[in-house]
Amino acid sequence: MAATSQVTLRFAYPDDGESLNRLAVIDSAELPSLPVLLAEVDGELWAAVSLADGGAVADPFRPTAPVVELLRARARQLDPRPARRWGALTRSGSLGRRVATRSY
Repeated sequence: MAATSQVTLRFAYPDDGESLNRLAVIDSAELPSLPVLLAEVDGELWAAVSLADGGAVADPFRPTAPVVELLRARARQLDPRPARRWGALTRSGSLGRRVATRSY
């Protein structure tokens, strides 16, 4: 991802189904449970995270780890449950902590 890339996080809509299916296929993963947050980089779908269970799919041919971390940080912000329930979804790396504490 270039330093000037534009990252958009948004909820998935029904017409995103085909793009989500394609992403799940190239990731060799199951579709995430609805509702889903999407991450688009420069208008292209790179990753998706389920708000229901934290399951994620991401393009394995792109550097998606920071994008997935960002999606999970946003999912935690949207989750009305206590933070400890999302504890299993956070990575122990420092990037996850930095992203989770930044204001956007």
